[in-house]
Amino acid sequence: MSSKILSKDKLDAFLQGLKGARDVFAPAMVEGKVGWAAVEQASDMLTEFSNTEMSPKDFFFPQTECMMRFKNASGDPEGMIMMAEPALARPRALMNIRPCDAKAFQVLDLIFVQDEMTNDLYWRDKRERTACIGLACNDPCPTCFCTSVNCGPHHEAGLDLLLVDLGDKYLVKVLNDKGAELAKDLPAAAAGDEAKAAELKIAAEAKITGGVSMDQVKSREVMELYEAGHWDRVQESCLNCGTCTFCCPTCHCFDIQDEVQGESGRRVRNWDTCMSWLFTMHGTGHNPRGTKKDRVRQRFMHKFKYIPVKRGGEIGCVGCGRCVQLCPVNIDVRRVVNDMNA
Repeated sequence: MSSKILSKDKLDAFLQGLKGARDVFAPAMVEGKVGWAAVEQASDMLTEFSNTEMSPKDFFFPQTECMMRFKNASGDPEGMIMMAEPALARPRALMNIRPCDAKAFQVLDLIFVQDEMTNDLYWRDKRERTACIGLACNDPCPTCFCTSVNCGPHHEAGLDLLLVDLGDKYLVKVLNDKGAELAKDLPAAAAGDEAKAAELKIAAEAKITGGVSMDQVKSREVMELYEAGHWDRVQESCLNCGTCTFCCPTCHCFDIQDEVQGESGRRVRNWDTCMSWLFTMHGTGHNPRGTKKDRVRQRFMHKFKYIPVKRGGEIGCVGCGRCVQLCPVNIDVRRVVNDMNA
């Protein structure tokens, strides 16, 4: 599909056009940090930032999500009454998504919507009713390693449009029919604009100096990696605090609980973490991942071995670097994966 041009002085007009039919969210300063917020005008959102502290995964897979409500009135001949949770009141648009976070949406699509038997309607409906507009990274942060995990600073997967900052304007890459509808009123890009965007992509990729190698990880048997000796060293400093799973754009473990008050209640899905001993605790008291080493190993094996084996080579990591930045004991995922590969 042909690319378009969005002049920066027309950015607010473009935003207002989106708001006519959608609620619009974008990166903004929230309590002193770069987070996600509803925006009313272009000046509300950030266009120059490395990345948000938390990914926009929460828009599709909320930290706490009501799945249904129920009422079990005593003596009611109808028995328990279950009520579906209403869908989004209005479609949404997310602007200025970094490509690594959009790539994470695609990874999670493979987890939540696999086939007729594994078709998570809560995830699917939010994805279908949300327009995703990305903002390419021309200056990746030092902890990024997206180019070595099936991604990149100008990656297009998971997006409807990708904006590339050309200085006084954006090149708007139209990536599908939904994107074409969003950008239908924008003027076409010139060949020189597309060439400049291509140069910026090459330059951005060259700025990513850290990375991981996975050739041996792919070829080795699961049990060979599972029994490798380096896990003893990795787990020594880990606190099992779960910070890495909480900030990760692809982590998707959850627990389901019923919250009841009187005769009414609701069923909620909450984020959970493989770093917690309680996550795998059986009702019998047995825990198949009873040690810290078991839990640390599971996190890395899941992302870099189990998911690739089960999902056609896709990797459960997009190289955003958040876990590297936020780990309180400075565990670097890049070093761990390179140890797995060594």
